[in-house]
Amino acid sequence: MDTTNTIDPRVFPPTARRGSSCGELKLGEIQATALTAEFGSPLYVVDEDAARARAVEVRTALQREAARIGTAATVYYATKAFLCVEVARWMAEEGLAIDVASGGELAVALAAGVDPALIGFHGNNKSEAEIARAVAAGVGTIILDSEWETERVARAAAAAGVRQRVRLRVNSGVHASTHDFLATSHEDQKFGQPLAEAPRLVGDILQHESLEFVGLHCHIGSQIFATDGFRESARRLLGVYPELARLAGRDIPELNLGGGFGIAYTSAAADEAPAIADVARQLADIVAETAAEAGIPVPHLAFEPGRGIIGQAGVTLYTVGTTKTVQLAGSDAAADPADLGFSERLYVSVDGGMSDNARPALYGADYQVRIANRASDAAPALVRVVGKHCESGDIVVQRDVLPGDVRPGDTLAVAATGAYCWALASNYNYVPRPPVVAISGGSARIIVRGDTEEELLAKSVQDARVFTPTTNGATK
Repeated sequence: MDTTNTIDPRVFPPTARRGSSCGELKLGEIQATALTAEFGSPLYVVDEDAARARAVEVRTALQREAARIGTAATVYYATKAFLCVEVARWMAEEGLAIDVASGGELAVALAAGVDPALIGFHGNNKSEAEIARAVAAGVGTIILDSEWETERVARAAAAAGVRQRVRLRVNSGVHASTHDFLATSHEDQKFGQPLAEAPRLVGDILQHESLEFVGLHCHIGSQIFATDGFRESARRLLGVYPELARLAGRDIPELNLGGGFGIAYTSAAADEAPAIADVARQLADIVAETAAEAGIPVPHLAFEPGRGIIGQAGVTLYTVGTTKTVQLAGSDAAADPADLGFSERLYVSVDGGMSDNARPALYGADYQVRIANRASDAAPALVRVVGKHCESGDIVVQRDVLPGDVRPGDTLAVAATGAYCWALASNYNYVPRPPVVAISGGSARIIVRGDTEEELLAKSVQDARVFTPTTNGATK
């Protein structure tokens, strides 16, 4: 069956569909070409209604299942996936707490009016200034990543005259089935402390009257489909809770299992993400079972989904500039079943690239692409969508199948770009970053302004103050 024109609702936002006239893609009832005509190309588009609905779906599922096993759950939105003032406001309005990992992300969350008590502050190298700012703002929980941070947060809290809630980030040693750079709980990496060190480190935390230890935190990775890793990680974490309770003289009230729930980026069967209701039920069962085995009360749970909330809500629109056909050697085509037996590949160059989506270059990620300005009954062609940057690895879509008549001037839509695209964007080759447009109720508005070449040029300092140190370090 020819699927080159199909808009897969598992990959695109739920409101995406083809119009009845020429088959043009509509996002939230707005034609894709109308969006690029108004706001330019490339263009990030975020379906606000889809993002809000997904936030509610995820929060409701996790909290419902937590209640079933006799506890409660806090669902944080992991802002590193995509953050701006508007998105932080959406998430807070839909009942989510907010997870930040830098002073800048904290500033955005506060600017959005998020209650500081509902903010969790992550990071493996928080500066003393960032810690002091978080404590002063009343941030609900600071996640300690090292012994250095225990001392720094304790000092900042004591100076502010408050008792700061903290969690300790540990590595359970469970390796998620994901890209090595996305697996964040194995021992040889920058985040967290070895689980075996938890009793000693918690003992140190308990010595500080300005700190309130509330539990452990662990994040096993990203883009995870199976719950096996969560099961083993929870078992190991809760296994040390009895010892931590003896140290504290009380039950440890919370457990944060992180996030990492995967989404479908393509229509491939292997990219099928499980329903959040199923994931939530399995996670709740895992925690209940492991708490019973450890002989402890089920703790208050916390989760930190980011991609799983915002990923599918985003689409990036591009304009085709050139195309070219290359022949595939017979042996190469046969060696790679993903090339589906095609003897040639059509390279489709667009007006963006790795500066607006670094994930293919960083992680080998793949995406789904569709012609957005029209439907076509042309014979299918194997395509690779590439950017305009001076890198052979500047690939937006590694492989997909489009109508073979794709041509300069066509608008392309790349699905599931809501997470880690704008967030990782750069100005490589001095290419301006695109704006972000939110669509809702048949209208669109800019929520993140794009760059201009003039703004980029203005950052090149031509008449700067010259620093010439004197013998005592002063400036002449």
